[in-house]
Amino acid sequence: MKKTTMTFMALALTGALAIAQDKPAATAKPAAPAPAPAAKADADPIIVAAGDVAIRQSEFESALKTLPAEYQQFAQGPGKRQFADDFLRMKMLASEGLKNGLDKDPDVVRQLGLMRENLIANAQLSKLEKGITVSDDDLKKAYDAKKNEYEQVKARHILIAFKGSPAAQAGKKELTEDEAKAKAEDLRKQLVAGANFDELAKKESDDVGSGSRGGDLGAFGHGQMVPEFEKAAFEAKVGDVTPVVRTQYGFHVIKVDSHESTPFAEVKSSLEQAERQRLLQAKLDEMKGKLKPTYDTAYFGPETPQPEAAPAPQPEVKKQ
Repeated sequence: MKKTTMTFMALALTGALAIAQDKPAATAKPAAPAPAPAAKADADPIIVAAGDVAIRQSEFESALKTLPAEYQQFAQGPGKRQFADDFLRMKMLASEGLKNGLDKDPDVVRQLGLMRENLIANAQLSKLEKGITVSDDDLKKAYDAKKNEYEQVKARHILIAFKGSPAAQAGKKELTEDEAKAKAEDLRKQLVAGANFDELAKKESDDVGSGSRGGDLGAFGHGQMVPEFEKAAFEAKVGDVTPVVRTQYGFHVIKVDSHESTPFAEVKSSLEQAERQRLLQAKLDEMKGKLKPTYDTAYFGPETPQPEAAPAPQPEVKKQ
């Protein structure tokens, strides 16, 4: 934890260092400084002192606030003294560096400039983001446009595995693909004729997890099942027993219990976040477009089309 805290300390304090380049270096304290009014001293006391380095409460608490939220709680609680040690170490090293004239080193000056610009850029980005408003109507339109992504199916299945399938059960007779398919077809005929799905699933399914629940897979959305299984389940009507479906696991007989959609209220927050991000990106693209940037092709080479994102790997059947 100490190493992690120190890492984030370094990140958090780059802003202070960047802004410090605009301020004159601190000079030695006068031998007999005029005492500050008692009220002011009490309001912002020195809470850490080491030689000529002093850290006031306001400075320490400002540094705390620059940490990521998940680290602030630790640094304000059990890690407060550890954070103070890290902060003091940074202040001592900076003080020595200033005495050695490192603030004038060309590399340091360049890095400080970059840090300063980065801070200002993030402040401007935050300002742009705060200026974005997303109404409930906008969110409902976005929800309707992606409604198929929120569709869910509640279904049951019986799986008959073939030799080499990840779902094949140890100690159980191995079936060839033809034998497994024939068995699945026979089970489907029994179901269509009125056989009890729960009983057959408990007795015959090689998906022992769902089989123990009568084949129940619960509700699942798009992308949660292998493609062949998903296609059959989402295309089936409520109450249908699908034709036998082959996947890498074996042959499935699927019965659809319901088609549902995740309610708007449950996805409103994530929709708003995505919409804000989309609008913010549009603002940045517009800003860039207006400036008509050019790139030195001798340095960067000719512009090439951006490669299309590789398709996401298809997940396995997750609810077995």
